[in-house]
This record gives sequence, structure tokens and C-alpha cells, in this order.
Amino acid sequence: MISVSMKNVSKSFGKNKVLKDVTFETHAGEIFGMLGPSGAGKTTIINILTKQLTADSGTCYISVNSHEIGLMLEHDGLFTKLSCLDNLVVFEDIYGIPHERILEALERVGLSDAKKTAAEQLSKGMRQRLVLARAVLHKPKILFLDEPTSALDPMTARGIHTLIRELRDSGSTVFLTTHNMEEATHLCDRVVMLHNGTIIEQGTPEDICQRYNATKTVLDLESVFVQLTGGGLE
Repeated sequence: MISVSMKNVSKSFGKNKVLKDVTFETHAGEIFGMLGPSGAGKTTIINILTKQLTADSGTCYISVNSHEIGLMLEHDGLFTKLSCLDNLVVFEDIYGIPHERILEALERVGLSDAKKTAAEQLSKGMRQRLVLARAVLHKPKILFLDEPTSALDPMTARGIHTLIRELRDSGSTVFLTTHNMEEATHLCDRVVMLHNGTIIEQGTPEDICQRYNATKTVLDLESVFVQLTGGGLE
């Protein structure tokens, strides 16, 4: 079952064409990774899918209504003067969320001890964790995560990966953007590679790596990306 799709989508900002005839689809209950360096067009794709931007051409499809979508985007939208707990309580009535789920979400992202700390006092990594807790509060059917583990320490990132897998296993579709190829290799069920606004490869990490790795023994999406583009991710 298709949960998210784009067909022949293009988008320009002035003379800068940031997306060029982009076509892909995600399946329900999978972790779908969109890989590419900063500026490749990943965030623009999420913004179009979530109706924050309008494509110049092409069509988009999402299988659920807006209340069944979770978002973790570049601009966190936190209430900086409110505590971590109160930032989530704001959404308690909107989604009809039991208060216990708020406490559980804070615990899952490692913020229980900081629940009374104002958002403006949090580090960047802690703010990211709070935004993720907010994104999963209502157990969304489709979850968009834009670079969810950037600026996180390895241990916290592993905990976030566990949470993402649990959401997938409960039936949610997770749409993940990242420039961390190792993360994508071990976390995503399928991936697309985006370069200069164009999809250059897609499939499971295993299939992609085997197509470009003569030994067919090592999963290394980053080396594939370098082969396809002649450059790295920075």
C-alpha cells in the first residue's frame, strides 16, 4: 500500500531549480530514507509533501489526513519560555492525548530529568529530542523526520533509532532525510539518493550496494554516492 508518493515534481526558487522531475513512492509500515548532502532538495520535498510549499509541476499524494501526520523539521517551533513538559501539554487537548503518554514520550527521548527546564535553556541536541517527542505524541501514521539525529551523541542517536523502528513495527510509515549514509544503511528499509534536485538511485540499501560493489559483501552507501556523483556529502 502506497502511503506517500511524488510524480514528476519540479520546484524552482527564482532561477534556481531545486527539484527536477522527482518521482518516488513509499510503502505503508516502512522506514524510507531520502539521502543527500545539504542543499540537495530533501527539506523542500518534505515541505511540498506537507503543503508548506507548492510544487511548480507534478503531483503528490499522502494517504492520511493532517492529524495523522507527525513532523520533525529544521525549524523546531518550540515555545522557548515553556518547560519541556509544558511544550507537550499544549498538544494534549488538541490531539486528546493522555497525560501519561507525554511523560512516556519524554522518557523515551531521555528528557525526563529535564521536564521542568525551559526550552530556551536546552542544548541543540536536547531541543531535537523534545521536537521528536512532540512529533510522536499522537502516534502518527506517517512521520516526517528531517535530519533527526544530527547533533546527537551516538548513544542518544541509537535510542532514537530504536524508537523509530518501534514506530515502523507498529505500522507507521517513517520518512527520514539524512546525509548520514551509515545511519541510512542500517536503519532504512528503502532509500532514494538525491543529488542536485534529482533522484540518482533508489532501492533497498542492500540492493543498491550490491549493484555498485563488486565484492557484494560490504554495505556502504556513501561509496556508492561517491561513485555516482564524483563527490562526497559535504
